[in-house]
Amino acid sequence: MNIILMSLIAGVAGMGLGGLITALFGSRSEKMIGIFLSFSGGVMISVAFIELIPEAIELSSLLVMVIGLFLGAALVFLFNTFIDNLSHTAGKSKLHDTFAEFFHSGDVISKKSSMLRSGLIMLFAIGLHNVPEGLAMGAAGNYDASLGLALAIIIGLHNIPEGMAVTAPLILGGLSKTKSVVITLIAGATTVLGAVVGVLIGSISDIAVALSFSAAAGAMLYVVLGEILPQSIVSSNDRVPTIFAFLGIVVGMLFTEIFH
Repeated sequence: MNIILMSLIAGVAGMGLGGLITALFGSRSEKMIGIFLSFSGGVMISVAFIELIPEAIELSSLLVMVIGLFLGAALVFLFNTFIDNLSHTAGKSKLHDTFAEFFHSGDVISKKSSMLRSGLIMLFAIGLHNVPEGLAMGAAGNYDASLGLALAIIIGLHNIPEGMAVTAPLILGGLSKTKSVVITLIAGATTVLGAVVGVLIGSISDIAVALSFSAAAGAMLYVVLGEILPQSIVSSNDRVPTIFAFLGIVVGMLFTEIFH
């Protein structure tokens, strides 16, 4: 299957399924969302360290891998800063009281007069989390079809709890279930952008593939370790997310071994 199509399915189907679960069953527990996000984040940590980083070193060198790692993390940091400035949360802690604030979806439901602007803010915020995932899929699929498929499945699963976390506050804020799910679907489609970039860069040379792999790994590690896992612990008010992140790492190891 074409890697661009796989990225579209992973982004839209994953986010959309999470949104649909919330719309149909009203699953909006902060703790449950945190557990799902932590588990899927653990899976992505294992993929970064077991697949992306070793492949980057093998294709180039340790130095190139480290450069890509820092480049990916720096890009996410810069995008986060831009989003915080756009949503007037610059200078505030990145850890919030709820996942609604974490995904900036509280802006969407608080002021109907600024719905368009706030909606764009939320799309940027969620798209930020999806672009590096798409980058990993694009570069991996262009290099190794089986690796690209494995990443697409893992990322699709990771997007389910994100879709749940985003859709719930939209519905609670007064948007219809249909509109809430549609917004979530659109946000998931941004994964394709990262996949296209990954394919284009990965087609240049082995060093370019290595940079794509390591940059995607750096971006995903920054998001999981610096944002999702801490936010999950704060939202659940205990260390259960840490346990599930550990389980996710183990499952990710087994999963990547099956598809290797």
